[in-house]
Amino acid sequence: MSAFREVSPTTLADVLGRDQVMDIGIRPLWGPVPRVAGPAFTVRCEPGDNLMLHAAIYRAEPGSVIVVESGDLDYALAGGNVCAVAHRRGVAAFVLDGLIRDLGEVRERGFPVFARGVIPIPGTKSKVGSHGEPVRCGGVTVVAGDVVVADEEGVVVVPAGRHDEVLAAATVKLAKEQAESLDDWEAAHRARIEAALTSGSWPPPPSR
Repeated sequence: MSAFREVSPTTLADVLGRDQVMDIGIRPLWGPVPRVAGPAFTVRCEPGDNLMLHAAIYRAEPGSVIVVESGDLDYALAGGNVCAVAHRRGVAAFVLDGLIRDLGEVRERGFPVFARGVIPIPGTKSKVGSHGEPVRCGGVTVVAGDVVVADEEGVVVVPAGRHDEVLAAATVKLAKEQAESLDDWEAAHRARIEAALTSGSWPPPPSR
């Protein structure tokens, strides 16, 4: 998994396409946040309840990214102590389709949380959801074992069966970009843009 920490979500998005990128509502709640990458531990919480996330911090393997589907924007899924325990137990990050509280404590602890926002009121702990089943988070279906890569650019999900393929393609793309100077990029970019404009009957630029 460490190899994926060397690849930005931007590069992975170019390789994977829009379907594997979570929507802009799933964002880092403090910054600058470190890039995280790890296998998804999937959780489904019932609306208004956070029992299954609280249970997950004791069941997820170190290095895991806990990914939660909740369908709820009225109650917090976790607070400072839950994040602190998750951090201490080696969980890499939370990626939550929902909210947290105690953001100041979470930020001070340095625990990466990607979520829709903050609210001070906690949910209940009484409804059994699921662990390990496919979930929807940020508009993306996430399966246990998918690799989740997240930083300030966004959250990308690499399907479990495509790890090697995607990492290889991303490595080739990065090598090509690093070998290209800004002058080379600008020349190729301008030619491509002008060709696209010309094909759309746009007038040519003034010569200079």
